[in-house]
Amino acid sequence: MRLLIVEDDPLIADSLHQGLAPLGNTVEVFTSLKETRAALAHSQFDLVVLDLGLPDGSGLSLLAEIRERRDTTPIMILTARDGVAERVKGLDLGADDYLTKPFSLPELQARVRALLRRSQQRIDNHLRFGPLCFDPASGNATLFGEHLDLPPRELGLIEGLLLYAGRIAPREHLINRLFGFGEAGPNALEVYVSRLRKRLQGSGLRIRTLRGLGYRLEDDPE
Repeated sequence: MRLLIVEDDPLIADSLHQGLAPLGNTVEVFTSLKETRAALAHSQFDLVVLDLGLPDGSGLSLLAEIRERRDTTPIMILTARDGVAERVKGLDLGADDYLTKPFSLPELQARVRALLRRSQQRIDNHLRFGPLCFDPASGNATLFGEHLDLPPRELGLIEGLLLYAGRIAPREHLINRLFGFGEAGPNALEVYVSRLRKRLQGSGLRIRTLRGLGYRLEDDPE
């Protein structure tokens, strides 16, 4: 999954990153409203973890902006233990959950998994299409029940395609998921798609290219 953390305290931001990145997530961290607005204007995320006390304003204003433009991305707000009024206001503005500081990493991870399941209308943590299965919680992928030993970016590609299984996964969405805001060469995505195609040969699945649009994971009629 691609997660956005908005937190200006470096220790807390580092804890959030360390707790979420090892689960196979691409995690982007920003420390101000200005940086976050720019990121949201150019990219899509699967979930936002939002601190309310930021150096250039309240996270509540960003929350309101996101919901006003009908963006349904799951949002978890971070608040101080005694910030009851802020928690109530945040939930009323459209936050999906909140976590109080200090927090435990296992609880954070469980709440993130629950929000992602709910937003994707899944009953468990697994993404499935035919014989292909990916578990975002563990970062494990299987084909016909057999473990696939894949590098992180191929796992990210599997996840991105499974999120759109049977539909077009936009090219830009996949690039952002695999490379974040880092540099990606013009053919970088195609390299990983080609590698994954080879792994799926004989599985009854194929990755179809739709020029100018993206890729679609679909049943292979052959």
